[in-house]
Order: sequence, then C-alpha cells, then structure tokens
Amino acid sequence: MSYKINDRNTILNSGRQYKITRVKDLPDEEKPREKMLENGPGALSAAELLAVVLGTDTKKEEVFSMSSRLLREYGEKGIAYQKNPAVIEKDLGIPLVKACQIVACFELGRRFYQKKPGGSITIRTAKQAFEYLKDMGSLNKEQFRGLYLNTHYQLIHDEVISIGTLDAAIVQPREVFRPALEYSAAAMIIAHNHPSGVLKATKADAEITDKLIAAGKILDIEILDHLIIGKNKFNSII
Repeated sequence: MSYKINDRNTILNSGRQYKITRVKDLPDEEKPREKMLENGPGALSAAELLAVVLGTDTKKEEVFSMSSRLLREYGEKGIAYQKNPAVIEKDLGIPLVKACQIVACFELGRRFYQKKPGGSITIRTAKQAFEYLKDMGSLNKEQFRGLYLNTHYQLIHDEVISIGTLDAAIVQPREVFRPALEYSAAAMIIAHNHPSGVLKATKADAEITDKLIAAGKILDIEILDHLIIGKNKFNSII
C-alpha cells in the first residue's frame, strides 16, 4: 500500500468537495507577482494585490486563501481603515507580522490618496451612506462599523468596531467614540449588517442605538444614523 498524504487544500461542504486555489498550483502567468509584472497592478483583483503584500504562506493557511478570506470577512473598505494590527490579528486569526504588513500597506495608500485634490467623500444622506457601505451586505459575519464625519459632512475616518454577533456586551460606547475623539469628528453614522438578509431591527439593535445616542449627547458628537445593511438594500433605524 502506498502512502497517501491528505489533501489539506480540499474542503467538504454539504457532501461536495471544493478545491482551494493555491498560488503555487497556478500557471506562471496567473500567479499574482508574475501577473503584475506582465500586465501591471490594474490587472489584479483586490485579493491578488493583498496576496502580493502578504507574500508568503503561514503554517496554517496558503497566502491566496488568506487574502481572499481577509477581504471576505472584513470587507475591502473595513480592512483599509483598520489601523491596529493587534485587532486584525485577533479578529481574523492571522500572525501579527501579517497584520502589520496589511496596516502598513493601507497607511501608505491613504497618505498618498489624501494628498490628491478632491479626494474627500461627502455623506449627507442615508442613501449616500449605504452606497459607501454596501459591500457589508456580502459579508458572512456580522460587523459593526462607524463612519466619522467633520462639520462639512466629509468622511474623515472609517472603522470596523467589532465583528461577531451584535450585542451590548460587544459594542461599548468607549470603543465607538474613541475614534471620534481621536479624529475630532463632529458626527458619526453607525452601521451593521445582517447576513440573514432580514433588515428588521432587533431589540438589541434598538438598545445599542439608544445607548450610543445618549453617550453622543454627553460628548456633543451626534449620531446621524444607524443603518442595517443587507445585500443591495438597507434600513435606517433612527
């Protein structure tokens, strides 16, 4: 009998097997680095670009699978604005050095982007907030997020505050308002997604909203809205 090493790049779901794509198994022209050299960065998907940044596999996860999972669970905009590597390490279960690479990458991009004229995003309506946040509708985990605005309704910071089941124990006012104080925000919009697609506000949603509005009045930072995000739809509960 021949030895057989289990294929760790195959997953079983509902009785069907799915192959996880590994960078080393791809044709050379499809590997992220080679693809960038041949066609430029514009030809790469977000997951491929992130795989180039991360560079190597970990003992537990192949680099392309890791980059795809990070974007799927955190969301492209959410991870771009997360500045604390320790939070990414904890939320997504990746090594701290990889989390630092991600934060450094997006910080560089942010600094260059902010130097461009006309780069600011203005949010004055629930619809505009949803257009900015609608990528949350495709996330498979519940995520609580804050958009922090200045007095001109311009977005000055975007932060993923928590990932997981939404309840009062997870969403604390100090975590929600810490970025507001750090970035001198005048107002904020809070949002979370319902992976189920049901947009009706729960009792916990209402309790958290009331709690944050009360805290905002004390700090003189207005909660403009609380959106529940679904796939291609939203509900405003303020």
